[in-house]
Amino acid sequence: MNELEYFRREVDHFMKHHPQSPLDQGQRASLTGLSYYEANQGLIFEVEVERFSEDEPVVTMQTSTGDTQEYRRWGRFSFTIEGREATLTIYSDPDGYDFFLPFRDTTNGQETYGAGRYLDSHRPGLNQLGPDRFEVDFNYSYNPYCAYSEYYSCPLPPRENWLKVPIRAGEKNYE
Repeated sequence: MNELEYFRREVDHFMKHHPQSPLDQGQRASLTGLSYYEANQGLIFEVEVERFSEDEPVVTMQTSTGDTQEYRRWGRFSFTIEGREATLTIYSDPDGYDFFLPFRDTTNGQETYGAGRYLDSHRPGLNQLGPDRFEVDFNYSYNPYCAYSEYYSCPLPPRENWLKVPIRAGEKNYE
């Protein structure tokens, strides 16, 4: 079993058995595992990030419940997918320590959760390799908890992170 398969098994186990799972008892009882795209090596990128100014102002992201959360725009990177250039912004907590990459793509609302998916530095998939270099592995893209329960308030990807290409990697829609 490779690292991605192992990670997905751990996520499935957490979702089914852990007390902090966003799933209710009925959802847990019927869960046989989340739905994932097949691993795609073409959706792993090592990118150079163009850093924003150290005094970049804090931005407010809307959430799925109408609340707000604060983040700092940390840096931007570009990559090529299906022959098209795409650009995403990495955010951080206001102090610049934890990285967050919310995004939407053309699979949202059909194959994947309608409001978008995430990568972050607390899970595999968004790894800082150096001061301005990251490995971005979309195979680890995941649904926010609000995809599973209305009781969660999840940041909505800002318009600058809406891609016009599909990212067929990571978690699919939860049925």
